[in-house]
Amino acid sequence: MGSSSDLAVMQQASDVLDEFGVPYELTIVSAHRTPRRMFEYAESAHERGIEVIIAGAGGAAHLPGMVASISPLPVIGVPIRSSNSIDGWDSLLSILQMPNGVPVATVALNGAKNAGLLALQILSVGDSALRDRFIAYKEELHQSVMRQVRQLESGSETETSGS
Repeated sequence: MGSSSDLAVMQQASDVLDEFGVPYELTIVSAHRTPRRMFEYAESAHERGIEVIIAGAGGAAHLPGMVASISPLPVIGVPIRSSNSIDGWDSLLSILQMPNGVPVATVALNGAKNAGLLALQILSVGDSALRDRFIAYKEELHQSVMRQVRQLESGSETETSGS
């Protein structure tokens, strides 16, 4: 993340990775205030065993794109609505509008949970146990919605028959 003020949002990605038992690094790397650190981090991440990078940033949000320009790893950008942003649009567009040759997957504004889930899906390509856990997660999402459907339908039938 670009600064500690991004932690409340980025924690959502950490929570998802924790839930699935996937190890990760969580740190602050500012594209503007610590450019050498950003360069070293992005250049060496794959050598440390990292397979996907989730980079969250607010304001001008250059961190995800700059990391993607240096690292051979897939980068998922999380635009963050920050105190100095234009309702998050500047962050979103800074991450979304990357030039050809420097792809960054972009999730919704403050969408770190989805960034974590996308990272899990990318990692599951080479890890069948992780893929099986992700399939179970998707099934639980389905079951959760179906419980809501049943609740709604049973409530509707009660109202209809009572009228």
